[in-house]
Amino acid sequence: MQKRYLLTPGPTPVPTEALLAMAKPIIHHRTSEFRAILKEAVEGLRYVFQTKNDVFVFASSGTGAMESSITNILSPGDKAIVVRGGKFGERFSEICDAYGVVPVNIDVEWGKAVDPSAIKKALDDNKDVKAVYTTLCETSTGVVNDIKAIGDVVSKTEAVLVVDAISGLGSVELKSDGWKVDIVIGGSQKGLMIPPGLAFVSVSQKALKLADTAKLPRYYFCYKAAKKSADKDDTPWTPAVSLIIALVESLKIIRDDSLEGVLARHKRMADAVKAAASALGLELLAPDAPSDAVTAIRLPDNIDGVALVKTMRDTYGVSVAGGQAKLKGKIIRVATMGFMTQWDVIVAISCLEIVLKQMGHKFELGTGVKAAEEVFA
Repeated sequence: MQKRYLLTPGPTPVPTEALLAMAKPIIHHRTSEFRAILKEAVEGLRYVFQTKNDVFVFASSGTGAMESSITNILSPGDKAIVVRGGKFGERFSEICDAYGVVPVNIDVEWGKAVDPSAIKKALDDNKDVKAVYTTLCETSTGVVNDIKAIGDVVSKTEAVLVVDAISGLGSVELKSDGWKVDIVIGGSQKGLMIPPGLAFVSVSQKALKLADTAKLPRYYFCYKAAKKSADKDDTPWTPAVSLIIALVESLKIIRDDSLEGVLARHKRMADAVKAAASALGLELLAPDAPSDAVTAIRLPDNIDGVALVKTMRDTYGVSVAGGQAKLKGKIIRVATMGFMTQWDVIVAISCLEIVLKQMGHKFELGTGVKAAEEVFA
């Protein structure tokens, strides 16, 4: 028998309340019953987003919402600043290319946060830029960017600020309105604790105005259609009914704990992972700007990261993530987001120690677990 532990940066574990909600008989979506459920979900999302803006819900992965943030506010030939500090920052640039938008790329070393002054310089050098795209938590590197400082820079211009918060939403601090973010993108399978399949977008009035003149094609991911329906607590297209019902339950858990309490729990777990890594003689990929949602840990040259992740998962039932693209085999990523507690972290560190020992890494067993326990104690 094997019990499974999921510490990947999406999907994340789903609480029992949300699982049971999805097991209820399906209801029709064009009813007052479902509109009340959708309204409750959107109100809960506004709490997590920390916004009074419209929040639209799409049946898609987070990438669909990323695409929507380009097609709804830009036209062919428009310029957009894109921060590329990891796999998902690069995705924004790839979507721009696909739609004939000209990306002004700011390339940041993987494992580093973007310097807000680099964005200011790019805006000063490109007065016709319509939007700035960046990430809150770059999932591929475990880096958190200073969105508050970036918001201060971008808000002084005509450009809108778009933030991919898919892995950061509900995991690390984000004040959409207070930090002057125009579009924030979220996903269901990370800090919001339900399965993949929903994407969320909060949209400011400044960004909605651009949708009136944007010339890029869109149909399903249309903010104007979403806005018209949202004003009536409805969706323009068939929603993912069971996922939205589950979302209401997960948002209740966040509200009951308070957003501040949830963020503090994530920080404690991330601090424990970092302490354990240090005790085991391992280095962080992002020591200067580490995220509380996912911790990226460098592996020694003699440790095969692909094999390590596979052994932890297939032999011991503990799933963490490996590196992507040029970091494949060189790092592991341990998530501390969503429906996780300190005991999940202790199990993961213990398993990591066992596999590292088997692969020849020199340390005393229990060192990492002890360091993590000291954080929790």
